[in-house]
This record gives sequence, structure tokens and C-alpha cells, in this order.
Amino acid sequence: MKGRVGLILGLLLMTGCATATEELRVYTEQYPPYNMTNNGMPFAHSADDITGLCTDVLKALLAKTDLKHSIKLRDLSYGLNRTEEHPNHAIYCVSKTDERAPFFNWVGPLSSIKWTLFAKPGSSIELDDLDDARKYRIGGYKGDVMTNYLKEKGFDVLAISNNGLNARRLVEDQIDLWVADGLAGPYLAADAADVTNLKRVLVFKETPMYLAVNKDSDPDILNALNEAYRKLVESGEKEAISRAYGL
Repeated sequence: MKGRVGLILGLLLMTGCATATEELRVYTEQYPPYNMTNNGMPFAHSADDITGLCTDVLKALLAKTDLKHSIKLRDLSYGLNRTEEHPNHAIYCVSKTDERAPFFNWVGPLSSIKWTLFAKPGSSIELDDLDDARKYRIGGYKGDVMTNYLKEKGFDVLAISNNGLNARRLVEDQIDLWVADGLAGPYLAADAADVTNLKRVLVFKETPMYLAVNKDSDPDILNALNEAYRKLVESGEKEAISRAYGL
């Protein structure tokens, strides 16, 4: 009898060890300056080739755990599908929408996107609130949540499929304002259109961005991530990383 009990305990311990050594597979997308490759390529197989604000926060978080992990950069739909379908998979930095919320566990927020209206450099446009923007032509990005939000509110939004061209449209007076993220907008303007010193006219909404973890993942992995996030915030390290990116 004692032998059987010992065998059962041994099997349980082996099972626990196997669970504890499960690898967390993490995905992200190319979305500068939050997540991006070092060489500008649209994919990466190694964490060493991926940088950005959210990436730096996540790497600092993972460093406070003993979790085996990998980080790869793919397109958003690929990472979301892999994470939704496979335990011990995760994706960052994604918003916690009503549609996504039930399918994942959420760690964070790692950062946040600030919904911003930009004008061309030197513009005289001043806005006290969002309603003040109704008289202006606003450039947007087709399918983007910020663009869709303004359209649904009845604003005059002229959306195109190449978001980087909106900065050029601004300086050529084809549009009066451009709706984009507060960090990503200037980065994209400089990279895609060689436009700098955009005028930040109004921040009208903020969306927190998280690490989304598959619902059926090992609870020990989720507990380790949440505990590491708590330490990261309490130590001030998360805030320091954000400040380094101008937040």
C-alpha cells in the first residue's frame, strides 16, 4: 500500500514539474514604437530582434519570473489566432475589447494608446473638446478603431488605406486634422512621409493595452505574470520605461 501511495505521489510530482516547465509562447505585431523589429522587417523569430515600448515593459516583466518563454513578431491576426487556440500562448500589446475580453486572461496594462488629433506643423487650430473638431476635415486610417469611432459620431473623416500618407495630406492641406495614436502618429509621419513637428491638438480618449493570455493556460504561468507585473509597477520600473518613450 505504501508503495502505491509513493508511486502516486511521485507521478503527481512529475506532473507538477512538467507543468512548471511549460514554455510561454508570446506573439506581437509590427506597430512602432510599441512593438517593432530592430531591422524594420515585418517579422522576427527572436526576442533579441524585437524592441519598442510594450516590448521593453514585457521583457522587464518576464525577467521577474522563472518562466521559459519565446517572443516572435508576426501579423496581428496570426498572433491572435494562435493565442486564442493554444494554451500557454499570449499576445501583446492588444486592447481589451468587448469581443476579445471573454477569450483571454489579461495582464497589465503594459501601456496605453492615446487617441489624438494632430494638425500640421505651425497650424493655428486650437480645440477645447472633440466637438470643436466637427468643422474640420479629418484624415483617418481605414478599419482603424479611432477612425471608426469618429465616423460613428458623425465627423467628416476622410479615411485612406495607407496611414502614413495622412501626414503628407496634412502639410499639403488636403485634410485639416489627422486622428492617430499620440506616439505612433509622429513616428509614422517621420518614417513614411518625412514630416516632423506635428502639432498635437487634442487627446480625446485613451485605450489601455495588455498582454492577452490564452484562457486555458497553466494557472501557474498566469499567476507568475500577474505577480511580476505587480512588482514591475510597484518598483517604478514600468513608469521609467514609459518616460523613456516620452509618456
